[in-house]
Amino acid sequence: MAATTGKDGVHSLERGRRGCEHYDRGCLLKAPCCDKFYTCRLCHDNHEDHQLDRFKVKEVQCINCEKIQHAQQTCEDCSTLFGEYYCSICHLFDKDKKQYHCENCGICRIGPKEDFFHCLKCNLCLAMNLQGKHKCIENVSRQNCPICLEDIHTSRVVAHVLPCGHLLHRTCYEEMLKEGYRCPLCMHSALDMTRYWRQLDNEVAQTPMPSEYQNVTVDILCNDCNGRSTVQFHILGMKCKICDSYNTAQAGGRRVPVNQQ
Repeated sequence: MAATTGKDGVHSLERGRRGCEHYDRGCLLKAPCCDKFYTCRLCHDNHEDHQLDRFKVKEVQCINCEKIQHAQQTCEDCSTLFGEYYCSICHLFDKDKKQYHCENCGICRIGPKEDFFHCLKCNLCLAMNLQGKHKCIENVSRQNCPICLEDIHTSRVVAHVLPCGHLLHRTCYEEMLKEGYRCPLCMHSALDMTRYWRQLDNEVAQTPMPSEYQNVTVDILCNDCNGRSTVQFHILGMKCKICDSYNTAQAGGRRVPVNQQ
């Protein structure tokens, strides 16, 4: 049996699929805020004008025998398994996805746990291959995604860590790459652009500027290394002398040699 939503937003029981679009579970949560039954907090929040506090859930209802009882992993009357995974803190019931509860994050994460570590400065669980290899930004996960402006820390969508240390939802990151390559917050390159910069080197070499521009120089600021340099102006891009990036911006007017003025 599964939960369906009536006109008043209250869930009722009917025979059919187990759980909801968000989670596979054999019970309904009794929302402490409104005493209504929902399959999960997300279903509740989609139908109500307030949010369900997962940590305050005290009771659940079995979808098979309809027994209302204290939140627990197995029904005390009919032994229905409410979830292969159950967290008594978050009251998360779901299929086993190698979840674990992170005390520092305060919520459950999808594991396995041994593949992740909690960065105390970023205040976020990150993949082990990023340990000592990422740029820390204090409490970065408590900021909203700069693309969709929605929460990152408690989102069910995986977070993507940019080289600059900022976070995006992975889905937002993938959409961003269709339009550009720079972090929307600091303009740092969001991925390794080395191969593209070398291609741009070839294009610049094969595209000479008109004679009146060949000796024109400009001051530029690099968005990748934050360095400043003076380079020859080119319409295709201006390369940083410090880190060889073309992710640069003109920081001053063009300068023309005296003999060309």
